[in-house]
Amino acid sequence: QVQLVESGGGVVQAGGSLRLSCAASGSILHIRTMGWYRQAPGKQREFVATIGNGESTNYADSVKGRFTISRDNAQRTVYLQMNSLKPEDTAVYYCNLVTSPFGYNYYGQGTQVTVSS
Repeated sequence: QVQLVESGGGVVQAGGSLRLSCAASGSILHIRTMGWYRQAPGKQREFVATIGNGESTNYADSVKGRFTISRDNAQRTVYLQMNSLKPEDTAVYYCNLVTSPFGYNYYGQGTQVTVSS
């Protein structure tokens, strides 16, 4: 069983910053990637960012240059530093973990991020 626990969400004004954290625990042999997805009201869940074992990163175009993903392998923790936040960044943010070699996908419970204009 794998558990992902997110923290760091909240309410911030446009232009502000937040830092999300996600700690993984449980029966994890190897981690392929950790990352973040988000879901705004009335919309489908969308990709935000991922980071691989070799520290390779991928970002959605909508957050490039504003968000930075990082990872602490020893602590099995992934972070998302969000700067220059916009009202359209308002969503529930979900931590994601993909295992290796079988590619099992896990999501956390989510943390709410609200950006006021």
